[in-house]
Amino acid sequence: MTIGLGYQMPNFSYSAPVADLFPTVIAQAREAESAGFDCALVMDHFYQLPGLGAPDEPMLEAYTTLGALATATEKIQLSALVTGNTYRNPAMLAKTVSTLDVASGGRAVLGIGAGWYELEHKQYGYEFGTFTDRFERLDEALQIITPMLRGERPTFDGKWYHVETAINEPRIRDDLPIMLGGSGEKKTFALAARFADHLNIVCNASELPRKLDALEKRCAEIGRDRSTLETSFLSFVFLDESGDRARQLQHDFMLRRGIDLSKASDTERAAATDRMFCGGPDEVAEQIKTRVLDQGIDGIILNLAANGHQPGIVELAGRTLRPLVDA
Repeated sequence: MTIGLGYQMPNFSYSAPVADLFPTVIAQAREAESAGFDCALVMDHFYQLPGLGAPDEPMLEAYTTLGALATATEKIQLSALVTGNTYRNPAMLAKTVSTLDVASGGRAVLGIGAGWYELEHKQYGYEFGTFTDRFERLDEALQIITPMLRGERPTFDGKWYHVETAINEPRIRDDLPIMLGGSGEKKTFALAARFADHLNIVCNASELPRKLDALEKRCAEIGRDRSTLETSFLSFVFLDESGDRARQLQHDFMLRRGIDLSKASDTERAAATDRMFCGGPDEVAEQIKTRVLDQGIDGIILNLAANGHQPGIVELAGRTLRPLVDA
């Protein structure tokens, strides 16, 4: 499996001096590696995302970060979850991820999606376009990137992108994995069926049965065996050896975002936490098994937004969840 268990770092707000920021990132990646995670992932954003923090909170550029992590780790795979296609020329992206693969000794995964955060586009000067535009661009980009990763020299003359016998050397292999990320049952899933080795599904856990049914249909439409396309689910995990402490972390995290779980109705609470898994190790393991893996998802990519930067928490997550994906 490409990614049975992945660790995403969704924020760099560690209440520490900037000089201490990257050592904390390295420590998490190394802890994930030693704890049996398959992949360390960062977001490809310039600003912090709504729901995680304010736009001006710390956010590192993805591929610079991954390149640095390539020299600080030995065996864990490295990826963006996911690269915003709109931020880079596709041939240049193929070159970038291939270089990361060489630098890491064959540990890069190309995670890619259509792009969606309009504020970043506007303030950094990238064309945002319509929803349809962005998926047309992603489709064209994959028609360029995929052959370049496989050692071919594509010529492509599309509506959005143009390349002429584009060369991508050096490469360390011809099977660098491609992972699409998103929730779109028609466009994203159709592109995943055509191009991807792995699909990371971003949705509420309660939606997974419908999402997997849709993916089955997209694969059937092009004659692909659904079992050849790996899947994972992006999970927000609040974990501590003390379940009560984990629940307090979740409460405080949500309160900073304007939601008081202690005052929410059962319906409101369920809606607000549908992507979240919270408690002690046994509780989180049971939640992820029943709500995700038992639904037919192959693997888990998780973040520990509240406390993952604290030593020992990533190791605890690996110890808790690795047996589930190996079962």
